[in-house]
Amino acid sequence: MFFNINQTNGVPVYEQISRQIAFAIASEGIAVGELVPSVRNLSRDLAVNPNTVARAYRQLQDEGILASVRGEGLLVTPTAVKQCKVLRKQLLSERMLQVMEEARQSHLSDDEVAKMVSKCLQKSKTSFAKNRSSL
Repeated sequence: MFFNINQTNGVPVYEQISRQIAFAIASEGIAVGELVPSVRNLSRDLAVNPNTVARAYRQLQDEGILASVRGEGLLVTPTAVKQCKVLRKQLLSERMLQVMEEARQSHLSDDEVAKMVSKCLQKSKTSFAKNRSSL
């Protein structure tokens, strides 16, 4: 698993871990029934405090995304993919709304915003295709 932790973006590290695990489950990069890395291993890999990883895992357990299996660890629940897809859409929608509100505060017209969104969509398609082909 590859996670990217940004200490300066204002989002708590445990929340970044939780979101990235949820996004990985939503895209089926982590499969139903698969064990997630142990707290110790993930904290070592990310160079963060084990309590931070434990907090992220607790959050995912509270949401029913991960379940504890005695003697094994934490695994992805059968309902997790659907939940994570809903969560991913909610988070992305919130972020897009923030951008739209900033555009309004900048007095951009709907047409200007639409053109910007269209350009960004095209750039993201190109970037996504390029990154995918390099894997």
